[in-house]
Amino acid sequence: MNLAIGIVGLPNVGKSTLFNALLGHAQAQAENYPFCTIDPNVGVVPVPDARLERLSALYKPRKTTFTTLEFVDIAGLVAGASKGEGLGNQFLANIRQVDAIAHVLRCFEDPDVVHVSGGVDPKGDRDVVETELMLKDLESLEKRREKAMKDAKAPGKPGELARAELASIDKVKAGLEKGVPVRAQKLSEEDRGHVRPLSLLTQKPVIYVANVDEAQLSRPDDPKVAQVKAFAEGEGARCVVICGKVEAELAELDPAERLEYLKTLGLEAPGLDRLVRACYQLLDLVTFFTVGDNECRAWAIHRGTHAAQAAGAVHTDFERGFIKADVTRVEDLVAFGSEAAVREKGHLKIEGREYVVQDGDVMHIRFHV
Repeated sequence: MNLAIGIVGLPNVGKSTLFNALLGHAQAQAENYPFCTIDPNVGVVPVPDARLERLSALYKPRKTTFTTLEFVDIAGLVAGASKGEGLGNQFLANIRQVDAIAHVLRCFEDPDVVHVSGGVDPKGDRDVVETELMLKDLESLEKRREKAMKDAKAPGKPGELARAELASIDKVKAGLEKGVPVRAQKLSEEDRGHVRPLSLLTQKPVIYVANVDEAQLSRPDDPKVAQVKAFAEGEGARCVVICGKVEAELAELDPAERLEYLKTLGLEAPGLDRLVRACYQLLDLVTFFTVGDNECRAWAIHRGTHAAQAAGAVHTDFERGFIKADVTRVEDLVAFGSEAAVREKGHLKIEGREYVVQDGDVMHIRFHV
């Protein structure tokens, strides 16, 4: 599953620092976290998962493979981007291709790093980006609306479908004109289905990344961070607090030094780990595992996926010839020490193709082609 997170924000908020730290962090743990660079602005980053590490310790396989997310470092936005200002056209074209947005907001003061608007204001920065995205969405809706109006004049079913689409477009358009992004609008599934093909920018889920300095990491009541958390909560969005400078420094250390540095900061894990996991959850993904002496592997699927479809994520033949799956839980397998012991204790289940795979399932897929 190849899902992409676009890192967006105004210039000089720390997007590239964050992106480079993600890449360096992955490279620093190359043995356990496979990493590859697709091009200068795209990186594939592993999703940290202690459960897979425990399974790997149990099976001692030749290979351990984590799930991954693709991060895209998107050009900095400026006011007027929806009309092509700055790198606006490139920014908006790139963001249309991603599945979710990590919106980096600068919360730190630094006289050596000029802020494009003259002062650090995370809410104001958020509003600039959101406004440009909404303006572009209104442009996309207006173009589609013109076609729907023509099609609505057709007799019979085609005209009926076009009129239903037109009603959905007008509903979404009215929300945007009130300053409400598509993801926050109360729409029916029919309405969302009508506008989904347009890949509207404000329909994509968002996570806010509050980029702070080292001192702010130890100040949970920092006013700028509190501001980001407040509007994120108001939108029902996630917020992750990260110090890009610290993450860049951590990326250059070996694992032992990294742990020691984290202790001095009073942190248990790098902020990047929290960010990657939060992005994974933002996409509503769950993880199941396959295990063996050759490979222990984590697989990402959308929540609600049935067993046969999950088998298809491993190999298309597995879905086509799916018979059943032996399913246990990570915690049971680790606790009892072997599949045989899990079976003996009665914790192994035999599931059919309609079983909904749960996060943390370990599956042995049986199939015939």
